[in-house]
Amino acid sequence: MTRTPRSRRTGRTARFATGAAAVATSVGLALALTGCGGGAKPAAGGGTSAGAPSDPGAASGSGGGAPSGDSGTVLATIKGPDGIVLTLTSARRESGGFVTVSGTVRNTGDQPFTQAANWRGDEEALVKNGGSLAGASLVDLAAKKRYYVLRDTDGRCLCTTGLDIIQPGADIPVFAQFPAPPASTAQVDFEVPTLPSATIAISG
Repeated sequence: MTRTPRSRRTGRTARFATGAAAVATSVGLALALTGCGGGAKPAAGGGTSAGAPSDPGAASGSGGGAPSGDSGTVLATIKGPDGIVLTLTSARRESGGFVTVSGTVRNTGDQPFTQAANWRGDEEALVKNGGSLAGASLVDLAAKKRYYVLRDTDGRCLCTTGLDIIQPGADIPVFAQFPAPPASTAQVDFEVPTLPSATIAISG
């Protein structure tokens, strides 16, 4: 049997290793280029397009947060005592059979507002919500039906809470979720205890 000299075997091994490294480098570069081309295209203005979450509350009703989706159009302005103003900017039907009403509460007075505890209503189960929109309701006058704020099994409202003290100049996003009236209902009255009612249009 003929043996290949050690020096010739070493040369062939080195050439093979060099060739394999070149192939690996080419494949890696191709994969890198492919990865760069697969990302989301930026939207006009340099941002990236992304869908907003469709579950508002996930706005589960704590901390005064409101879901996104407000149109900025004022549906109604409700003026209460001591300079408190509730501005409603959106009343939208959501998938799942509910309506989300959102807007802002502003204290235009010069003293802290502490009467929002009255907005939670008289029902004992809602006391734990403190200053909130737990007592709000939608009234369908044509169908003679009233829709109350949704709540979880622990009695927590699907609405903004944490409104026990509203400082002067504060402008707080708020929301409340209700069972949706029939699709034929385009307008409802929005009511909060101790505040005037207001007629608003439902969109979506």
